Amino acid sequence: MIPQLPLALRWPRRQRFEHFHAGANAAALAAVERLAREAAAPWLYLHGPAGSGKSHLLMAACQAAGDAGRSVQYLPLAKLADHAAAIRGVAGGALLALDDLGAIAGIREAEHALFDLYNRAKAEDAALLFAAETTPARLGLGLPDLRSRLGACTQLALRPLDDAERRDVLKAQAALRGIELDEGVLDWLFARHTRDLGALFDLLDRLDQASLAAQRRVTIPFLRELLK
Repeated sequence: MIPQLPLALRWPRRQRFEHFHAGANAAALAAVERLAREAAAPWLYLHGPAGSGKSHLLMAACQAAGDAGRSVQYLPLAKLADHAAAIRGVAGGALLALDDLGAIAGIREAEHALFDLYNRAKAEDAALLFAAETTPARLGLGLPDLRSRLGACTQLALRPLDDAERRDVLKAQAALRGIELDEGVLDWLFARHTRDLGALFDLLDRLDQASLAAQRRVTIPFLRELLK
């Protein structure tokens, strides 16, 4: 059985709604927030490329629902070895979030397990939240009835933040820590470091600690030394 995750301390600390930088995804954020709060909200199917915030929104929904006293379960399917057993092990829960649905595409037993879970959730008035890189029709599912069920969910496309938006977010987060990142520093950083926001925030934590310890401004030489 997949354990429920009722404690906020067990979730990544940044994977909350207040840390989601919506950009063009404001409508998706609002819909997921509603699903986390309201039992009668429409079931959602989020799709978009890596880095668009799918997992962030699923975990944020689980955290918010858990904080409100609802029981939640989150399944990162791409990280689980036995997909069918994991899905069949889901027992109860007011909100069930299933991430990386593409991991089960073409696996007959896992697809049937998800089909059964979908029907069980309907019967038990549980809410379902799905995420994948593409739409149900393009996911490569072999079970037509499962494609149909997933296609009945409200489908919302997510778009990654562009570089300008990422720069603005990073500058704002740095300013909250009292760190000034000028355009030259940002140019250097974005040319040499991953643009994933989670990784950038981790780097910002390192910068905060290192600059305080060294009593130095964040400059290109300082960054170069830190990232050796």
